[in-house]
Amino acid sequence: MERFQHTIRHSISAKGIGLHSGKEVSMTLNPAPANTGVEFRRMDLPRKPSIKLSAENIVETPLCTSLVKGDIKISTIEHLLSALSAYEIDNIEIELNAAELPIMDGSSAPFCFLLESAGRAVQKKARLYKRILAPISVKDGDKLASFSPGDEEEFHMEFSIDFDHPVIAKTPSKVRYILDAKTYSKEISRARSFGFSKDLEALHQKHLALGASLDNVIGVGETSVLNPGGLRYEDEFVRHKLLDAVGDLYAIGPIIGRFKGHKSGHGLNNQLLRKLLSTKDAYEVVTLDSLEGEK
Repeated sequence: MERFQHTIRHSISAKGIGLHSGKEVSMTLNPAPANTGVEFRRMDLPRKPSIKLSAENIVETPLCTSLVKGDIKISTIEHLLSALSAYEIDNIEIELNAAELPIMDGSSAPFCFLLESAGRAVQKKARLYKRILAPISVKDGDKLASFSPGDEEEFHMEFSIDFDHPVIAKTPSKVRYILDAKTYSKEISRARSFGFSKDLEALHQKHLALGASLDNVIGVGETSVLNPGGLRYEDEFVRHKLLDAVGDLYAIGPIIGRFKGHKSGHGLNNQLLRKLLSTKDAYEVVTLDSLEGEK
């Protein structure tokens, strides 16, 4: 874990298809000053309004995480946020010419490549962590998301899934991981979003997933994965759900403690963040220097 805040060293741009709009999206990542946080800017709108990442600005929308501020909306942010969390980028401005980020290949690996290409720059301001002090959880039926204190200065994550579908059911359903930039790109970042082929027509009728293809989604048929190359990991389905959770939870910045999710999605992950923030004795804001002073 980093002692100081970081931004990217250079601006970098990319283009890709919007998952839901099906239209080309242009995106530029820019360095930002210390204590800025993660900020999105809509370059296609009058006055180029911005939205700052926070748990309060996130709303649950079908199939993705969205930021909303008044009439301004930015969707499908979770894969970029996952990469930012893993690479410990605290301050960054993301310029967009549309209401959603490009889906790229359905994973966070292309965003990791962009961050690696842009480089990291240290900023001489202490990085602030939220350290979990007490167990806290939210449930929705049999779905669960929870935080608990950890024994070390790390963020331990555990995620499990339970899909009543033969293709997914025959793959591993649980993954454990300690968030770490060195292993994230190999072990987590390449896990792609997945969807069921039988649902595609209904989604199109709702003007959703118009940009979905086997280039950016794992297509799950009745008896097999439809992508010619198959799965990238044996447990790619659950690893992608973990990837999403890494991004969702970064809405409050870096965390020290433990997270457990079972069948949790974007909405429940955000409910957990909001409950944590409203339960003041459940966490404290610390620096690594202050933690070392405790020892």
